[in-house]
Amino acid sequence: MSTLEFTSKKGSAIAELFDDLAKLRIAVFREYPYLYEGSVDYEREYLQTYFNSSDSFLFAVYDGTEMIGATTCIPLKDETEEVQEPFIKAGMNLEDIFYFGESILLPTYRGNGLGHRFFREREGHVAQFGTYKMTCFCAVDRGNSHPAKPADYRPHDEFWTKKGYQKHPELKSLFEWTDVGESLPTKKEMIYWYKLL
Repeated sequence: MSTLEFTSKKGSAIAELFDDLAKLRIAVFREYPYLYEGSVDYEREYLQTYFNSSDSFLFAVYDGTEMIGATTCIPLKDETEEVQEPFIKAGMNLEDIFYFGESILLPTYRGNGLGHRFFREREGHVAQFGTYKMTCFCAVDRGNSHPAKPADYRPHDEFWTKKGYQKHPELKSLFEWTDVGESLPTKKEMIYWYKLL
């Protein structure tokens, strides 16, 4: 862990690390439960939202020249309609909410506290504004009997709960991507977690 280097970018400067972040996202999200058959075109469209927001934030971890971990966040008002929709329907003010994007780490680097660091970095970024009342993120819901679910799979629910987040199944979005081994994209249900500040 002593060889790791940390860097952060805000707003349009996140684009400087596009190739590294896209590569990492494609690698990590290929695992269950996302099973994402990644493409650079999809990544470019997804990450453009972050490039366009002046208050978005990326915290990344490198081992040498390789990005081995990263996490992002962005004001919910700058997110896509599919992310905003459940909060609008629930009567929540988008101006009060900061959305946490991915928190990803290559397998060999897990279990060393970087997941905790990712939350600290994002929450610290949000705190500097002094105006937000909630942070949130979402996770895919694959149910309990998906055929690709590994026997030793452990969801992150306990970790997220310890971080002060609560699961809110009434808040959900449909995201679309192509699963590993499939040829066409399909919609997946994403369930939101949030914490009041």
